[in-house]
Amino acid sequence: MKRFSRLIIALGLSLVLALSSAALTYSAPPALQGNLSAAAFFVQPTKTPRPEGLSEIGSTDGIIVMGFVIALIIIIPIFLRRKAWLEPR
Repeated sequence: MKRFSRLIIALGLSLVLALSSAALTYSAPPALQGNLSAAAFFVQPTKTPRPEGLSEIGSTDGIIVMGFVIALIIIIPIFLRRKAWLEPR
């Protein structure tokens, strides 16, 4: 019975994976395939907006700060409970 349930679970997961992969990669054909003048009417060029911040391209300061914050969130509880983990039971 255990072997049968594992087979059913594996087949079910495979089916879900295959269907979700097919659903995510499906691309619908264009609706206005024959009439190109109608498509040209809807596509209008627009100006690219100017960036508002002073961010430099390639700057990683924010990423480094977040890395230190995440490391502290992980390391501080370990140091606080270290003594409790080292005590023999």
